[in-house]
Amino acid sequence: MVIIVLSLNNLLYKMLIRLIVIFILVWVLPTGFVRGQDTPGQTGATLADEYYKAGEFDKAANEYGKLLKTEVTWPRLSRYVTSLQKINKADEAVKYLRKQQRSDETNRPYYELLSGQLAAQQGDTVQARNQYTAALQSSKSSVAKLEKVATAFSEAGETRWAIRALESAREVSKDGSSYSEELMVLYRATGQTEKAIEEIILTSKQADKKEPVLAALQGFINTKDEPLVEKALYAKIQQEPNELAYNELLTWYFVQKQKFGRALMQEKATDKRMKLNGSRVYDLGMLAMNNKEYKAAADAFEYITTTYPQGQLYPFARRLVINAREEQVKNTYPVDKAEIRKLISDYQKMLQEIGTNVKTLEALRSTANLYGNYLDSKDTALTVLDLAIDLGKNDRNFVDRCKLDKGDIYLLKGEPWESTLLYSQVEKSQREELLGYEAKLKNAKLQYYKGSFTVAKEILDVLKLATSREIANDAEQLSLLIVDNTGMDSTEAAMRHYADVELLLFQNKTDEAVDNLNQMWTKYADHSMADEILWLRANTFLKQGKNAEALEDLKTIVAKYPKDILGDDAQYTLGKIYEERLKDKQAAMDAYQKVLTNYPGSIYGADSRKRYRTLRGDVVN
Repeated sequence: MVIIVLSLNNLLYKMLIRLIVIFILVWVLPTGFVRGQDTPGQTGATLADEYYKAGEFDKAANEYGKLLKTEVTWPRLSRYVTSLQKINKADEAVKYLRKQQRSDETNRPYYELLSGQLAAQQGDTVQARNQYTAALQSSKSSVAKLEKVATAFSEAGETRWAIRALESAREVSKDGSSYSEELMVLYRATGQTEKAIEEIILTSKQADKKEPVLAALQGFINTKDEPLVEKALYAKIQQEPNELAYNELLTWYFVQKQKFGRALMQEKATDKRMKLNGSRVYDLGMLAMNNKEYKAAADAFEYITTTYPQGQLYPFARRLVINAREEQVKNTYPVDKAEIRKLISDYQKMLQEIGTNVKTLEALRSTANLYGNYLDSKDTALTVLDLAIDLGKNDRNFVDRCKLDKGDIYLLKGEPWESTLLYSQVEKSQREELLGYEAKLKNAKLQYYKGSFTVAKEILDVLKLATSREIANDAEQLSLLIVDNTGMDSTEAAMRHYADVELLLFQNKTDEAVDNLNQMWTKYADHSMADEILWLRANTFLKQGKNAEALEDLKTIVAKYPKDILGDDAQYTLGKIYEERLKDKQAAMDAYQKVLTNYPGSIYGADSRKRYRTLRGDVVN
């Protein structure tokens, strides 16, 4: 009996608890305990905004009026006034604003701004200006007020007054670079380009704003406003010569214009003034090297070697100054063997001065390749490379680069088996690495030179998926050449002869290669490889500095094989020869125009259009 009573009491207790929980869920929670987002004020704000968006301005005005009694914000106030205007109660809005100006000191700038806006809408520009001035004056008691009224002016469409507010805020804060981002946008919106550029440059003092600053300045490059950029940069540097950010921007500007000489002058001056130990000049030298601006690169590294002979960068710069001159010599046709010997002598002097160590090992590689590729001293080249490998044996990457060089030298010697052995060693050592892919590509080309086209293509098909775009593209092009020109006759004689010519070019036997290409053109003028023969001969002529002969072959490709795969390549290259080598502006423009009209889908289309417009004198964005 006792057990039954206890059980009954327990049941009643549980039922009572459930009733209490239900009561809370039904009555208490909806009032705002859980739905904290829907407190009365917030619900009213949402409702007012919904009415406003729906165009129910009478209801919106009513709701905003209620809200403004509890809290004044710019969005509420401006929408309240707008709503009154929409329902033809502008007079009521004016009376409200006048009353609030007298009674609400805190938000007076808002009321004055809106009063000015109403006056402007009525055509009373004098009253509008007076009210805007008053709003600005009322805000000068604090930076926070000026920031708020600047936002309000901007949202009201009064951009120039927003600028005045921020300029005042800058004065009050005593920070000459504050609000630079906001002012930059506002100046640009009002057509004050020069001031906009100044603010962009000011923004560069903030380390985390570097990328947006460069992007903003890039928008002025190659436009009518570009001169303002250089002018503003020089002005800022004169004002604050020790502000590194400004100096960096000027150097960046010169690099964008491919004016590496002027960039170097700027960096040298900055280096001396700020005692940077040549680090930035060194970086510019490397950038110039990557852009094939070898003279500027050599000058940069020369500055470091003469200015900081005891510095940490000296041994690197000492080698690189010779390396930059080496690239100049190698890219000047025909290559001057006397200059090659001078480069080797310079490398040897450097090694005697600094010694052979990890900082100078690359000089040994360069010396070896000069011997092997340009002086036909292949055995000397191999000896130097063996020395480099022995000295750099603790650096796997360096050793493998030397092995690739040795493979190339053996190929020059006509010993392909030694070459493939070395290439394969690097493939194994550098599996899935860029150097390994390079070794695999060399092995593929070696098979191609030998006429083993099937084996070469198998390797190339793997390399098409390489992570390096350059290697993948090279593999794709060679693979297509093999596919397009094999299997068409039983001997594949034309393709084999073409591969032999490419080997001659690899071995720097340029004259012999041209003789063979002449023979091929006579024999295979009607073959599917005819355009390939002309293309290779044209590029070989360019290496020899024979522009007229190169032009003739390119014109033949365009005339006889316009629809083949090399048609647009030939037409585009014609333009570059006229523009860069012959300085024939009109001929270059005609050539680029034909790329656009005859090859609308060409990968050279965008660059041809840009070059054409630049030559014509257009402002190019």
